[in-house]
Amino acid sequence: MTAVATLCWLGELPGTLRLIDQTRLPAERVMLDCEDLETVHEAIRSLRVRGAPAIGVTAAYGTVIGLQRAKFRSRSEFDERLRVVTSYLSESRPTAVNLFWALDRMRRVAADDPSAAPGSMLVRLLAEARAIENEDRAMCAAIGRFGAELLPERGGVLTHCNAGALATAGDGTALAVIYAATAAGKQLHVFADETRPLLQGARLTAWELQQRGIPVTVICDSMAALVLRSRQVQAVVVGADRIAANGDTANKVGTYSVAVLARAHDVPFYVAAPSSTFDLSLPDGNGIPIEERGRDEIARGFGKQTAPDGVTVWNPAFDVTPASLINGIITERGVIAPVTVERIKEVLG
Repeated sequence: MTAVATLCWLGELPGTLRLIDQTRLPAERVMLDCEDLETVHEAIRSLRVRGAPAIGVTAAYGTVIGLQRAKFRSRSEFDERLRVVTSYLSESRPTAVNLFWALDRMRRVAADDPSAAPGSMLVRLLAEARAIENEDRAMCAAIGRFGAELLPERGGVLTHCNAGALATAGDGTALAVIYAATAAGKQLHVFADETRPLLQGARLTAWELQQRGIPVTVICDSMAALVLRSRQVQAVVVGADRIAANGDTANKVGTYSVAVLARAHDVPFYVAAPSSTFDLSLPDGNGIPIEERGRDEIARGFGKQTAPDGVTVWNPAFDVTPASLINGIITERGVIAPVTVERIKEVLG
């Protein structure tokens, strides 16, 4: 099976962040070289790179890119530039908590040694970005190992949106579970919701699974109930962009519907996400900020008019699934089940 590398850092300093432009998949595999801060911001905002862990890694490398020209300035000027860069990147997308977590890590590195010269600090920031990337790869592998045990020896798995290698620096979160289970000899068939309006399931998840030789069937989002009722699916596994302290989980819009349907048909519903996706400052999902995207993604999807001019469109990118509908949250530290405040604290430490 061939792994998909969604991003990589080229060179040392100065260097370049290279990404798969996911807006061009599956028709074309095009690489985007990010050599300036604005290109990184645009890549995150326009979903050329997406998935909470991948956004976090991209933001870390983006911080380095934004500081490369500041290495010969004074330390105070370097620190001000760091503030501007991280503030700008934090505005790219509001829901994925990994974005803010990674930027906070980069700021802490600089704050921990205020006397270091800018050139030396830039080297350390690049090392921190690489550490975030490497930790993400290890996290994916651990999630895969813990989650694989939850899947049947043979059967169907439903997923929504894309939470695979394209969404991380490693094998993904939800798809890492499927990859690890397949590697262990389990015979699985994946049903991928197309995931409207941008079709990340049809365009990205199906492409990625095909690259890895795993059987996959794409279904319209509205077909999930029928597939679950027909007993073709024995488990649902999705990713997450932010998880509150009680386990309420924000993921791509439509996930909540799948969770309700899974409960109605007595099919276990799992969330796969790293500990960095938890926002323990939020007691529940009511406080999770939900990104609202532009009208044209629905009214003129992929350049074709699909709604009348003048019609109001509501386009939230995420919804929140209550913890009560989640059978378990698969993290790199173990499986949180039942999904309660106490169990979350126990597993995350």
